[in-house]
Amino acid sequence: MNTLYENLGSATGISKMVDDIVEAHLNNPVIRARFLPYLEKPERVAEIKKHTCDFLAAGSGGPETYTGRSMPETHRGMNISEAEYMAVIDDIMGVMEKHGIDESARKDVLAITYALKGEIIHQ
Repeated sequence: MNTLYENLGSATGISKMVDDIVEAHLNNPVIRARFLPYLEKPERVAEIKKHTCDFLAAGSGGPETYTGRSMPETHRGMNISEAEYMAVIDDIMGVMEKHGIDESARKDVLAITYALKGEIIHQ
């Protein structure tokens, strides 16, 4: 039986999904404004993508180590709304489906994202 990490395509698959998730966020009218300022800071985008890849990999059973800030620290002062949070989840789920991630793995990721909700919204 594969781990969630393996079902997400391991490091390579997760990296490709993160690229597409960031692109989806930039095209999502609900959250686009939060991401547009980063377009002028490619080094910051690269850092965010690296942390996101490590977070997803470590959290799904991979060998990577996440060394970024906690979810409350990362999102403090952003006052993320419920609608913005759901837009992010919709983007993630859409990208996973586009990448052929099976329903079971998508449900696992959805459960993880919901578990983090209280650490992210209205911080």
